[in-house]
Amino acid sequence: MPWGHVIELIEKLDDVELRDWYGARDIAQGWSRPVLAHQIRTHLHLREGAAPSNFPNSLDHADSELAQQITTDPFTPEFLAIDGDAVERQLEDRLVDRIIDTLRELGPGFAFVGRQVHFDVDGDDFFVDLLFFHVDQLRYVVIELKTTKFEPRDASQLGFYVALVEDRLRGPHHQPTVGMLLVADKNESVVRYALAGTTQPIAVSRYDLSPADQAALPSEDALTRAFARELDDKGLGPK
Repeated sequence: MPWGHVIELIEKLDDVELRDWYGARDIAQGWSRPVLAHQIRTHLHLREGAAPSNFPNSLDHADSELAQQITTDPFTPEFLAIDGDAVERQLEDRLVDRIIDTLRELGPGFAFVGRQVHFDVDGDDFFVDLLFFHVDQLRYVVIELKTTKFEPRDASQLGFYVALVEDRLRGPHHQPTVGMLLVADKNESVVRYALAGTTQPIAVSRYDLSPADQAALPSEDALTRAFARELDDKGLGPK
């Protein structure tokens, strides 16, 4: 296995502990050179496990620490710069060119279950944006994408979806379901109060995009379709 890209990149780090940290992550996760370069450039060691959450109040201590480890804040997908006048289909086509590297931002262990997962609640229809299963922690992870700034109602909506998955899908050997909300921007104080107002375990991360990428970001529905389509094309979707 070629390790030249690892040595080349981590030797540029002055801190020996950081060299060891990124080297160990690269070995464990099998990053390509662009992914390793991206993680170093965006300071993954500071972002990993940093998303504000209510896990300490909604999960037991040991599980709270485990769940926190799978969060990242800010979330830094490398979307392609796209002309803001492009039609939605073009946006999707260009977005999926980088979707696999984007998914790696979620970290190891995430298996895709589905997009727009349907739940019937006594005749009312609800759809979860993206549903994953963390194969290491044995838990469902509900992910909601918002192309707008965080609002308190977003936490309530995600908490509702987490409760649905917990009730309908969680098996007896599974750990508690958690939710992750990815938003364009957030007020940390508003997030803190909103998280205190829900009993379901959720975390909130901001995705860090350049102004050009932010302007070109597709709608939430187009974004979730792009995730699902690319995963399916690569044979990584649900069987």
